[in-house]
Amino acid sequence: MQLGDMLVARGLVTKADIEAALARQVKEGGRLGENLIAMGLVTAAQITSVLNSAPSIPNAIADTGISERNLLYLMLKFMHVEACETILELANRMKLPRRLVQQLIEAAIHQRYIGATGATSDLALSTHYALTEAGRGAAREALDQNLYLGPAPVSLAAYQEQIEKQRITNEMLEDATLRKGFEGLVVPEHMFRRLLPAINAGRSVLLYGPPGNGKTTLSTRIAALFKDIVYIPYAVEVAGQIIKIFDVQIHKPVQAEPHPESSTPSPLMGLGLQRETVDQRWAACARPVVMAGGEMTLDMLDLQYSAENRFYDAPLHVKALNGMMLIDDFGRQKFAPNDLLNRWIVPMENQIDFMKLASGASFTLPFDVLLMFSTNLQPGDLMDAAFLRRIQYKIKLFEPSKDEYHAIFAAVARSRGLAFDEDVFEYVVRKLDRFGLAYYQPRFICDHVLETCKSFKLQPQLTRELAGEALANLYVDIEIEEDHAPGAEMIAPV
Repeated sequence: MQLGDMLVARGLVTKADIEAALARQVKEGGRLGENLIAMGLVTAAQITSVLNSAPSIPNAIADTGISERNLLYLMLKFMHVEACETILELANRMKLPRRLVQQLIEAAIHQRYIGATGATSDLALSTHYALTEAGRGAAREALDQNLYLGPAPVSLAAYQEQIEKQRITNEMLEDATLRKGFEGLVVPEHMFRRLLPAINAGRSVLLYGPPGNGKTTLSTRIAALFKDIVYIPYAVEVAGQIIKIFDVQIHKPVQAEPHPESSTPSPLMGLGLQRETVDQRWAACARPVVMAGGEMTLDMLDLQYSAENRFYDAPLHVKALNGMMLIDDFGRQKFAPNDLLNRWIVPMENQIDFMKLASGASFTLPFDVLLMFSTNLQPGDLMDAAFLRRIQYKIKLFEPSKDEYHAIFAAVARSRGLAFDEDVFEYVVRKLDRFGLAYYQPRFICDHVLETCKSFKLQPQLTRELAGEALANLYVDIEIEEDHAPGAEMIAPV
């Protein structure tokens, strides 16, 4: 990823700013960063902040933190399984600088694992290489160790250091940012005062209260508030074992990065910015967000070893490092809530997690995760005092007041193209008197009204009759009045 890409992703400049700076660079010379500063688009401090958070590109094999033998074995696997034949192909798949791949090629030639078969041009980078019989044997030996085929791993020490550099508490949100993130929602004023310190603490938050009052919605909105780039390794090597970290379902690159098989360069490549690249073994991503509900099991929090592939997949909370993990419907999992405490009691207290490989070797990782627990059960019935004490912030979500409910209903009806009717609103409130008001109800009612109108080819309109039918679907104890059956007498056909 180039400096320009990183600055755009951070929101410090626009793509138009980068293009203007590149045009100036052609005339005035210098580096991209120097031109951006000269144009007053960013400050030196901002550029330094961006570059200091990025893993630096390795200049030698020793800088990768991975032994030459293991990198060589990974290269031989690519040549054997995927028929990669050139330095360019191998560099793209292994995410290593070409000069390092060239060194691995030279080492493989020296050990008679490969030989040159020709070139498509005079460039050394396009020379084709093929495995010898000894090389095919070495490749099979490498595959016997593990079937991992992906970007070269980073070292455990580098991963630990990077987690510390990009802690979630580095990104302090402001009140205005929180309010903007909740635009379109009716959020009581007192909730802003409770939520902002909890988010900025970056530790653990319990959202509880009656069902349907926005616990999950608030959590997902919070996840979108963070803007910093974090760098996620594709894989980490620990005690000779490979642990896959990057997950396409969780980690979202801040730009459309080329697939490891692709040779398509970044839009800013080839413009004199080679010194402003970062280690490609790390994917530049938005802060990760992991959501787990009733399907969550405790073994998801342990390293997942594949006996078939002979490498590990990282646990859920490790994939969430430097980001947020939401445990929705907490208390409805198949395990007891206190079992989770027993697993996380040390990480939650000391912010260090202990992991163990199948071989018995253990290691630690910083436990930098904003943990969000969401439940409609009573906290006292859900967990013991020891667990509650370790959850730093406990925020109860109440039922909306009638005024708040009015604002929600009016906004939802407007968003669905329905005219809001005060008489219908009072009717709904009376019907729900013994059930209680909830934030999710207006959306449920309006959506059902639209579906009924669509089914009977009626003009979409919010009426008492249609609202009553929606309420009967909302709660089984609400009965439809007999004269409210759907028909042409309710609303004129379209």
